[in-house]
Amino acid sequence: MLQNTGKLAGCTLFITGASRGIGKAIALKAAKDGANVVIAAKTAEPHPRLPGTIYTAADEVEAAGGKALPCIVDIRDEQQIGAAVQKAVETFGGIDILVNNASAISLTGTLETPMKKVDLMLGINLRGTYLTSKMVIPHLLKSGRPHILNLSPPLNLNPVWFKNHTAYTMAKYGMSMCVLGMAEEFRGQIAVNALWPKTAIQTAAMDMLGGDGIGKQCRKADIIADAAYAILSKPKDYTGHFLVDEDVLRIHGIQDFNQYAVQPGHPLLPDFFLDEAPETLVKQMEEHGATPAFKPPSSSPPPSGGPIESTFDVIRGVINEDVVKSTQGIYRFDLSGEHSGIWFLDLKSGSGSAGEGEPSSKADVVMTMDSSDFSKMFSGKLKPTMAFMSGKLRIKGDMALALKLEKLMSRMNKAKL
Repeated sequence: MLQNTGKLAGCTLFITGASRGIGKAIALKAAKDGANVVIAAKTAEPHPRLPGTIYTAADEVEAAGGKALPCIVDIRDEQQIGAAVQKAVETFGGIDILVNNASAISLTGTLETPMKKVDLMLGINLRGTYLTSKMVIPHLLKSGRPHILNLSPPLNLNPVWFKNHTAYTMAKYGMSMCVLGMAEEFRGQIAVNALWPKTAIQTAAMDMLGGDGIGKQCRKADIIADAAYAILSKPKDYTGHFLVDEDVLRIHGIQDFNQYAVQPGHPLLPDFFLDEAPETLVKQMEEHGATPAFKPPSSSPPPSGGPIESTFDVIRGVINEDVVKSTQGIYRFDLSGEHSGIWFLDLKSGSGSAGEGEPSSKADVVMTMDSSDFSKMFSGKLKPTMAFMSGKLRIKGDMALALKLEKLMSRMNKAKL
C-alpha cells in the first residue's frame, strides 16, 4: 500500500458519491493525513441493497483522523450542490480538491435503454460532473493547491467500446471530456486529471452488475484511493493527464499489486475502455501473482470437420463427473456469423454432455456471440472476461457460472486444442 506522507493535511476535499465504494476509499485515505472531507452523496437513510450512508461514511472519516461534513447532494440538482459548496466553505474556509466520483451505469444497447436511463447517466456522469466543477472552481482558484480529479477513462475511440452501450460510453466519456477541456482552460491555475482502474474494482455496483462470484476477480477500492492520493499530492502544473491506477503506483514504487486483490492469486477482470491483447493480459496477470485462466495456444494442426463441431469434440473429451460436480450448470450458446446455430453444454448431470441444439433442461447461462469469437474463446485466443468486457460476448443468467467456464477452457488448452 502507498504510505501517507501528510501532504493533504488541512486540505478540504469535496467528493461526490463518497458514501460508499471508491469515493469513500479516497475520503478515508485523505482522512489519514488529517484532511477535511465533504461527503456529497444522496444516501441519507440506509439502502436495502447498498451499504453505507453519508453519516456512516462521515463517522469513518472522523475515526481515520479527518474532519467530515456530510451533505445530502444529488449532483443533478444545482441548488443542492450550491448549498453543499457554501456549507463546505463556511465550515472549512474553502475547498482545495474536487473529486468527481459519482456515476451511473447501464450496459444496454440503444433499443434496450429507456430514455429515463439515458437521462440518468447523462445527468449524473456528464452534466453532474460539469455542474459540480463549475460551482467549485471559483473556490479552487483561491486555493494554494487546487485540483480536480475525475474518475473517468482515457478517451478510447475504438468502436468496440460504443457498440453495446452507446449511452453509457457517451456519458462516461463526457466526464473525460471535462478533463480535456478544463485542464487547458485552467492550465497554470488548477490541476485537472482523470483516473481509471486497470482492473474491475469491487464495489456495490460491480456486485449488482456481475452477481455472485464477481468479487474474486476484482481489486479492492484501496488501489484507486492510493493512486488518487499520489495524484492529488502533486502540484497544480501536473495537469491534463488520463491516468491508470496501476501505472501511477508503479511510478511511486509499488510492485506488489497482489495486495490489492480481493482474492490474491485469482485472475483479474480487466476494466472497460482499456485495449489489451490476451497475451499481454496473461503476462500482466502472472506479474501480479494471479493465475491466468488461459494461455495462448501452442501451434498445432487444425482439427478436422467444422470449427464449432471440432471445438465440441474437444469439450466432450475433457468433461467428466468431476467437472460436472464442480460446475453444476447448463450452458446454451447462441452463435451468429458463418457457423451460426444453437449449441449446449450440460455440466449438471451425469458425466456431462455437449452438442448441437437446445439443452434438455433450461439453461442457467445463455451466451450470445459470433461463431468465430466462440472458436477463439475456446481455443485460448480470446479470454472470456475480455470478450465480455469488450462486448463480443453477451451473457444472460448466472455470471458466477459463466466464469466457471474458464476452468474448462484451461483443461482444453492443456489438451492442446
